[in-house]
Amino acid sequence: MDPISSGDKGVVALHYAQQAEKLSFHPPDQNGHANGATTAIQAKFITPHDPIIQLQNGDTLPGVPPAEAEKLNRLKDALESPTEVDASKFNSRASGSDRPNGEAASSHLDEDGSARTGTFPEPDTSVSLGDAVPPSRTNPLFPPLPLYGPPNFMLKLQCLTFRVSSFFLSLGFLGVIVLGSAFTSLPLMFRHIGLRLTFRDPDARRPFYEEEVRRKRERRAAEKAWRRHGKSKLVAALSEEDNEGEAGKNDGFEPSEGGKDPLVCDVGYYARRVGLDVEEFSVQTEDGFIIYLWHVFDPKEYTALPAEARRHRSNENFFSEQGGVHATFREESHPPDVRPKYPVLLMHGLLQSAGAYCCNDDDSLAFFLCKSGYDVWLGNNRCGFKPEHVLLKYPDPRMWAWNIRQMGVLDLPALISRVLHETQFEKLGLVCHSQGTTETFVALAKEQRPDLGNRISVFCALAPAAYAGPLIGKAYFKFMRVISPGLFRVIFGIHAFIPFMMAMHRILPGWLYGALGYRVFSFLFNWTDDRWEQDLRDRMFQFAPVYISSESMRWWLGRECFAKQKCILNTREENQLEDILDNELEDNEPVPTNGDANVAGKQGAEYLVNNPGALAWYDEQAPPFALWVAGSDDLVDGRKLLRRFERGREPHVRVVHSKLIEEYEHLDVIWAMDSIEKVGKEVREVIWKTLPKRYRTSCRTPKECENVKFLEDEE
Repeated sequence: MDPISSGDKGVVALHYAQQAEKLSFHPPDQNGHANGATTAIQAKFITPHDPIIQLQNGDTLPGVPPAEAEKLNRLKDALESPTEVDASKFNSRASGSDRPNGEAASSHLDEDGSARTGTFPEPDTSVSLGDAVPPSRTNPLFPPLPLYGPPNFMLKLQCLTFRVSSFFLSLGFLGVIVLGSAFTSLPLMFRHIGLRLTFRDPDARRPFYEEEVRRKRERRAAEKAWRRHGKSKLVAALSEEDNEGEAGKNDGFEPSEGGKDPLVCDVGYYARRVGLDVEEFSVQTEDGFIIYLWHVFDPKEYTALPAEARRHRSNENFFSEQGGVHATFREESHPPDVRPKYPVLLMHGLLQSAGAYCCNDDDSLAFFLCKSGYDVWLGNNRCGFKPEHVLLKYPDPRMWAWNIRQMGVLDLPALISRVLHETQFEKLGLVCHSQGTTETFVALAKEQRPDLGNRISVFCALAPAAYAGPLIGKAYFKFMRVISPGLFRVIFGIHAFIPFMMAMHRILPGWLYGALGYRVFSFLFNWTDDRWEQDLRDRMFQFAPVYISSESMRWWLGRECFAKQKCILNTREENQLEDILDNELEDNEPVPTNGDANVAGKQGAEYLVNNPGALAWYDEQAPPFALWVAGSDDLVDGRKLLRRFERGREPHVRVVHSKLIEEYEHLDVIWAMDSIEKVGKEVREVIWKTLPKRYRTSCRTPKECENVKFLEDEE
């Protein structure tokens, strides 16, 4: 029986207390000692499907299934109503009549896909892990996350059991991957040995072989000069070596670090090797996670802020703030006669950190944009290298109950708002790679946080991950797709995904970890290092992998999500309609279907011909898009995304730049030796081209952008 239907406030109060305890940080007995400070009081819906729990002391907890959050709010509203409880009023709320977009409060939770209305089950303040198993059949795009209650002895014991079982089983899975990568490397190894025995260089076939040899020679000369002269004479020593190209790259940026690369996981160190520096900010998301933001700056023009000014700030909306203590610190950090640089935020890919943008010395995208004249910020998603939350700790499963949607609707807005607050701009340029593009595509969707588009002047997507590529059919990925959600968590746990990788990152020397990392990820994702600078390859893998939740990997590879739907915002059926339409437009045979489905598919395709925007993901708040697609990328299908925009399926999105680089693989857009020429310089130009008019005279013009025509002028 629904307690609200009884009309008895005493019953409502009892059920509200039980529901609040169920969603609280501590169990009831511990809350009693803390005067209820960590007891849940209400849920705040960030989007119709993303609630967070607000505690009495002002802290927040990660989201729970919307039905549970809605139930807490209904009971609270009924309890606080000044008159007798009107059951019909609160039951109408449960049906979604007053929810955003007219959606049912929990319509995506029912196994049959229908909206859930009517009564709630009797409350139970204890939530076992068995009850928290994600449903086998859920919403095809974003399944509900499991619900874990406050910790108690039994819950801790169950969590420990899963951690032990997943440690051994996931380690076995990782072992199979490592053995597979070693086995597939044997032919290449024997081929290299054969070439060496016949006095031939196996690297001579690499596309940038001569340039690699030149850079390696110059790098060794610079290391030698550093050992002999130190930083004060490094530039002069480089000139003595007739290294005009390298001296030109320095362009007044004098390194403060040098010598042989120790292979460390430290973006600040690699920034100082090219005459820049980095300061770290901590940022609190709306659900209480502490994430990290790295600011790349020129030490000749800017002084790092005090540590206190770079700390996270709880429960604040940076978008609405003006001035304040941080703004004062920032004004004192800049010389008074220096014009501000336009802010740019870079977001990283899956299993990576933002350090991926800092691996290639001066050819690193982050350093290139900074030296070009932009204010560069590097965003990292939740957990990363340091899993932190204002309340939760690593063993608590609630710390890991998140996936790509939480990255998009919670992490990305928090990072953007902090950058805008620190720089005192109203918009910024956003550059994302791989998973970073996915979370942005999700966040900007009209069902999520479309208003975020008003804070972005342009969204630059590198190797955009919206549609799955052929690699998703590999046997090891199929295995993760066919197992049930329950078995998935037995094998991979309910905490971090294969945390053993992070342990190896800490233990192994950098050169060995880099070599193993490349072999394993090359085997998994079908990459090669042909276009990378081989001398820097080990450095590239010092910033990966990072901590990521098993729930997030289940979203990417599980049975109901991306791996099955083959898209982040379309169902499999909607994808099939697009394929039918694309094939007919290209005068090919339609995608084969059977029986009535064939008729339905053709009718749907005909409807899309007449209404190309019927399945649009975005509304008029979407910012301009720019896309760089890797033509040899097996991980994602960028061509299909280009067709989506070219054929008018997103009528509210203006694509200001698109480029297909046939020879590029997934990581080449940020790591290829010619990526600055083919991607970086175009990114620099596109960001300036889309600059809001009010900043044209106040911002510093980036290098080689003096003659760029602004988008608004072209219109």
